[in-house]
Amino acid sequence: MNTTIKMGLTMALLAATLGAGAEEKKIEATWAALDQRPCPQWFLDAKFGVFIHWGVYSVPAWGKVGEYAEWYWSKMANKKPDNVWWQFHVKNYGADFDYKDFASRFTAELFNAEQWADLFERAGVKYVVPTSKHHEGFALWPSAEASKAYGRPWNAVEIGPKRDLMGELAKATRAHNMKFGFYYSLYEWNHPLWKSDKPRYVSEHLFPQFKDVVTRYQPALIFSDGEWDITSKEWRSEELLAWLFNESPCKDEVVINDRWGKDCRHKHGGYWTTEYAAGLKDGTHPWEESRGMAFSYGLNRAERVGDYKTGREFIMVLVDLVSRGGNLLLDIGPAADGTIPPLMEQRLLEIGDWLKVNGEAIYGSRGAGRTCQWTGGNKPEQKFGEYMVKYSLMDQIGQQPKNGVAVKQVFFTKQPGALYAITAGWPGKQLVLRDVKVPAGAVVTLLGVPGALQTQLDGTTLTITTPDLGPDAAPCRHAFAFKITGAEALPEK
Repeated sequence: MNTTIKMGLTMALLAATLGAGAEEKKIEATWAALDQRPCPQWFLDAKFGVFIHWGVYSVPAWGKVGEYAEWYWSKMANKKPDNVWWQFHVKNYGADFDYKDFASRFTAELFNAEQWADLFERAGVKYVVPTSKHHEGFALWPSAEASKAYGRPWNAVEIGPKRDLMGELAKATRAHNMKFGFYYSLYEWNHPLWKSDKPRYVSEHLFPQFKDVVTRYQPALIFSDGEWDITSKEWRSEELLAWLFNESPCKDEVVINDRWGKDCRHKHGGYWTTEYAAGLKDGTHPWEESRGMAFSYGLNRAERVGDYKTGREFIMVLVDLVSRGGNLLLDIGPAADGTIPPLMEQRLLEIGDWLKVNGEAIYGSRGAGRTCQWTGGNKPEQKFGEYMVKYSLMDQIGQQPKNGVAVKQVFFTKQPGALYAITAGWPGKQLVLRDVKVPAGAVVTLLGVPGALQTQLDGTTLTITTPDLGPDAAPCRHAFAFKITGAEALPEK
């Protein structure tokens, strides 16, 4: 045989052997193996997603201000005279009106998936995460398991909208070049098997239902919620995730969170989660902060405009989280008719307007080694944790100390070849950056404004002369991103 041909056949055989070996290699159903799977790149680059809490609870759309309205089903179950949730329910629907009776009123008659997706794209959102089902088990897709479990229509195709809401939104989301994922509650506290036989609940309800929704919609992200009562061993989460990463149709793209049992939070899973908190200190592990626009995830009609954070605060929160290596998953609560409240739309579009100018400092960026630059004064302490950690960012930012207390003047992010200094408000005629390493000939620009800016470098102090802009000439509002080519932020002393 010709030597060249023989060598070619040998190489082909070797390649085939290696390829076959690669195909056969499976991730074992152990946390030790599952935790070695790298976080897909798209999630690290995306930075900004929208959470959507929408379901039967969107019909009453009410709660005690400061609490989560999507827990209406649970809160109203305490039928004591001093329970404000029960009082509200009796007054408006009657004592004999059961939570399940809201399902026929969840009509979604004005829901337009294309309209939602267009809004999210204009808002600069990169991934969309609706609740496929919440803790009461009502499914937004044609889940056979949901209706079978309760002995009645309990999904959006069989009752209420009579539509596959998940399918419509998935299609529209992807058509607008955003990633589609979903929230999935492992728990259903009213499920007959959950109450009587938890292992059977896991094997006969959870496993087939989870595999059904994953196979149908092939999510890029799964926000699981299953951390309170039982462990990941009892949920058989390792086994379920091994199927997800080895056999499911989205095995290569999907990202998972860390809520797969009460032993998992910030220990096992793809990315760590915080909720109505400050996020995490740095980006040593992928993480995401989620929160509603006011105090609730699901729509709460009792919340008024003063309960909502401003667009400025959401922009600053996004910048702060990204500077520490995190993502922001900002929640909206649509109404039962399928409309998004205009105030929520406005907040999203305000963020989107800012990102149109400053997106290169956010999307695909990484932590710069130092998250921010403080003014003089005593630095306030910021605690970090999983849930409801006090996070008063607006008291911690500005260009001058507040009553002798230091504030964050500038947040840093980086891209290959560039450092971004994002100011909390307009810095004035000059922006002075301390402890930065800037190469000779570095070019400094303000995103959204053409032309290089005048600078002066004195050791590791860079003074930037800001452009003389009137209010109508400013490229954006609230925060301004200065790009310094080749520069680095030195570690905080």
